[in-house]
Amino acid sequence: MFMDFRKSEEHLAIEASVEKFARNEMAPLAKELDEKGKFSMELWRKMGALGYCGLLIDEKYGGSNLGALGTVLALQAAGRGGADQGTCLSWASHMVIASLNIQTWGTEEQKEKYLPKMASGEWIGAMALTEPGAGSDASSITTRAVRKGDKYILNGTKMFITNGPICDVAVVIARTDPSKKGSSGCTAFIVDKSMPGWYPGQKLDKMGMRASPTSELVFEDCEVPVENVLGKEGQGITGVAFSGVNWERTILAGPFLGGMEYNLELCIKYAKEREQFGRPIASFQAVQHKLAEIAACIEAAKWLIYHQAWMIDNNIPCLKETSLSKFFLAKLVAFVADESVQIHGGYGLMKDYPVERFFRDWKLASIGGGTSEINKNIAAQLLLK
Repeated sequence: MFMDFRKSEEHLAIEASVEKFARNEMAPLAKELDEKGKFSMELWRKMGALGYCGLLIDEKYGGSNLGALGTVLALQAAGRGGADQGTCLSWASHMVIASLNIQTWGTEEQKEKYLPKMASGEWIGAMALTEPGAGSDASSITTRAVRKGDKYILNGTKMFITNGPICDVAVVIARTDPSKKGSSGCTAFIVDKSMPGWYPGQKLDKMGMRASPTSELVFEDCEVPVENVLGKEGQGITGVAFSGVNWERTILAGPFLGGMEYNLELCIKYAKEREQFGRPIASFQAVQHKLAEIAACIEAAKWLIYHQAWMIDNNIPCLKETSLSKFFLAKLVAFVADESVQIHGGYGLMKDYPVERFFRDWKLASIGGGTSEINKNIAAQLLLK
């Protein structure tokens, strides 16, 4: 099959719109949001009004149905415009692991109830799978859901939940059949703010991605109607949670791609302005090589991510590709972050310079959404089949 990565008129329009918004509205707030560990609801409302919160949602429910490649390009444009990576993480998570799961697995009634509010940004979404004792081993979750009449009663604690402190609706994975070991006894539920018995626990103070609020989610006799089961009982992990990993590893790469482009822009500007030994440091071969290597990382990452986004849009299985790119991208952004700080020298360690923030933000790339080690395991198993 011919791979056509040419950008459509729709892609070009959303790229231009998002990058302009990022430079004018998001970048000026990035330093403050990072320092305060604050998510800007005002910024979020503006994004919702522009249609940015529903890029993956069908037009029928108020979204743009932009697909994987188009959404990657939009998030890349935000990163390239200097948007805070934490805000982008919350934005991408809302779209991929919350709204997309409801769109993929939900009944028509569930879609009509939740997706329009999520597309407009009125409601913010999250997904609650990880627990204090269940990270990479998702099948070991202990949060329980017991059916009582026309409701399920949820009890347990989730950990490291992106958008946990601010979410209005969450896709929650709980164990419904304790007699079954591993992932087969788990079910997904749509839990919204109208249901009693759940609340954000401790807000977590993170090293990076600080504008993306993260917390525990605590469920204490939370009453969830039977009609809020997402998919079928027993499909919570093997179906709902794992079906979206290719999307997650692809869409969440968008801000990293754009952020690397923004870092290169900053490094070139600094290298031209900073003088040592009577001339700009951009004239030194050592600095030129660093700039060339950063540019090469960007090009390599772009084509990896564009390729798998194209595969998703064309319904081609790509678990091997997304597993490989996930850990490789983590290496690339770590390298770019390190070299960007190095080019800036002592100033690169100062919080007044954005490269310092990116250095902290990008550690998440090797941990969130599946650790580098887990993704290497998956890729190796597929290679050895």
